[in-house]
Amino acid sequence: MIEEKLETLGITLPSPPTPAGSYIPAVKTGNLLFISGQIPFEEGKVAYTGKVSDENLETGQKSAKLCAINILAQIKRELGSLDKVSRIVRLSGFVNSNPEFSNQPKVINGASDFIYEVFGDIGKHSRIAVGVASLPLNSMTEVDAIVEFSD
Repeated sequence: MIEEKLETLGITLPSPPTPAGSYIPAVKTGNLLFISGQIPFEEGKVAYTGKVSDENLETGQKSAKLCAINILAQIKRELGSLDKVSRIVRLSGFVNSNPEFSNQPKVINGASDFIYEVFGDIGKHSRIAVGVASLPLNSMTEVDAIVEFSD
């Protein structure tokens, strides 16, 4: 059902990105799945780099959405099906920005709005959106997730 929804949105899940460091992409404990931070990888490279500003806010939102797409790819790899998701519990969003930029929540809305569009009410989640001085590989955004699932 969820994958059919993605198809109607024109979204094809990529192969999940491999970790760029000494960690694993997901950890299951009980009925929770913790997805490590995803950056906007597309076809093996970072699609959106640099600082987010008021001038490129929409690009930052696209970057956050791509992070969310990669989160879904990790969930599918781990659970076998997105239909096992019973709730998106939390997203944590990080925005590569200068100290004077204060629209991080608008940037991370790119991920949040996409998750809600895909999952509906079970996609409503708690969230943080913070600005940081830099991100891995000069990525514009990084988003991680906590997901509840059922078998």
